[in-house]
Amino acid sequence: VSFNAIDSALSSLKNCQSYINSGMDVATQVALDLVESCNDEEDVNNMEKVMLEYATMDRELNHYIKAFEETINQVKREKPENLPDLENLAQEKFLEMESMNSDSDLQRNEKYMYFKDQLKEMKKQYHGNDTIEQIDEDIAVTRSQMNFICPITQVTMKRPVRNKVCGHIYEEDAILEMIQTQKQKKKKVRCPKMGCSHVDVKGSDLVQDEILKRLIDSQKKQ
Repeated sequence: VSFNAIDSALSSLKNCQSYINSGMDVATQVALDLVESCNDEEDVNNMEKVMLEYATMDRELNHYIKAFEETINQVKREKPENLPDLENLAQEKFLEMESMNSDSDLQRNEKYMYFKDQLKEMKKQYHGNDTIEQIDEDIAVTRSQMNFICPITQVTMKRPVRNKVCGHIYEEDAILEMIQTQKQKKKKVRCPKMGCSHVDVKGSDLVQDEILKRLIDSQKKQ
């Protein structure tokens, strides 16, 4: 197998990874829809199994990608005539990584963790404490509306994202623009939520808050 063939295979693997990511996003949406429409718990559990299958494929792909990258780096470092068959070399590296697999790897998959987190929140919203209905309606509405307001734009959010580090929520476009502006000035971004001590908000720390988005959309329809 030539160096170019390995480079080409690496590119194909990365494309496959984007399809897996899309599949995991769809599975998360379907699971949330099932909870929202009070479907059978078994259906929701089946979606979790689908997520774990995706996480397994993602782990395998990551290992293939890493094996190919390490092989390419080795080719760049050493003379080609000193290297064994490249296909075998990449396969050996892959099998070595696969031999260290454990179930906990799948539980730590970022999209699977997000799935579990959003599912938990959704169940809390739709099948949680019944006493929430006993709270004074005006207080409940005010409390909800306060959560819907972006601390940057001061208007109701359309695409809320949550900061994994401090837990605060912002309008996606607004916080990304703030990060980009400060990056150009070579400065860090302090969390815009009043009173928050987090001083280095990064784009990689932001995750979509699907539950809040659904609540905001639901409020608009009323």
